[in-house]
Amino acid sequence: MIIIDGSEGEGGGQIVRNACALSLVTGLPFRITNVRGKRAKPGLMRQHVTAIEAACAIGNARCEGLAVGSGEIAFTPGTVVPGDYRFAVGTAGSTGLVLQTVLMPLVLAAAPSRLVLEGGTHNMLAPPFEFIAECFLPVLGRMGPRVTARLVRHGFYPRGGGRIEVDIAPAPLVPINADDRGALVARSGIAMIAGLPHEIADREIAAARKGLDWPGDAFAVHALPESSGPGNILLLTAAFANVSEIVSGFGKLGVPAEQLAFKAAARMAGYLESSAFAGPYLADQLMLPFVLAGGGSFTTVKPSQHCLTAADIVAAFTGRRPEFTRLASGAHRISFG
Repeated sequence: MIIIDGSEGEGGGQIVRNACALSLVTGLPFRITNVRGKRAKPGLMRQHVTAIEAACAIGNARCEGLAVGSGEIAFTPGTVVPGDYRFAVGTAGSTGLVLQTVLMPLVLAAAPSRLVLEGGTHNMLAPPFEFIAECFLPVLGRMGPRVTARLVRHGFYPRGGGRIEVDIAPAPLVPINADDRGALVARSGIAMIAGLPHEIADREIAAARKGLDWPGDAFAVHALPESSGPGNILLLTAAFANVSEIVSGFGKLGVPAEQLAFKAAARMAGYLESSAFAGPYLADQLMLPFVLAGGGSFTTVKPSQHCLTAADIVAAFTGRRPEFTRLASGAHRISFG
């Protein structure tokens, strides 16, 4: 059994999600102590429990210590069974993070699957739906599997109530080299608002325009039904020939719209100034498919602690540690093989 200290590295829920996914693929059981040991509220939260329950459901697995607040779990995988599944977080917990837990086992399964995930679709500290659909899944598609995701209903924190539907056509993962993002083909800045004053979104757009040298028609406000809110997110998208990057800023009580937008614009500007293929959050998500493909590489900006921790977890389950190389351009190449 693989023993993992959940307070090592980034010390958060990513360790739990990646361990569950890799356990189902490799057949190796694991135990995590000090679950989410570096978080202000350690232990499993509702969304982590749902993610593990989902892993147990698709993989005929069992998990000891599975409860909200639990600081230690032991996971024993079974056989992954593709099919139709529905998982509801029950709060505004992230549907995207539940998807992250079960996706790799299902893309390597013997038959197609369909997922219905209910909960939060646009959450702080989690990738929004657009990031999954426009940034991550297209790269995964180049590696063989075909995964399509549809946003049926938005779900913002704290209300939740969102719904996404995912269709998975499995295939072996083929190694690719993703070093070049290609030419810039489109850019946009969208402020989505639901159940909040419209002027919040207007202020975000005005601030984002100051922070980025983009044409005025690249920006827009999308007003969602009040029933979807209250909620607000700013999405800045740069689409290149080979990859897209989305930087998001979530509206939060006490954080001025301008501050949110300037920070998001600065993060996007930093990515655009680099030559890297993947931004920091896409790099995190690519770690599992690339290591399971058994080869390939991609370039990214300076690897985050999340990325370095993911490297430790994949090495524990596969015996293959990704190689990090800093390039003369300032970008970093992560190689698998």
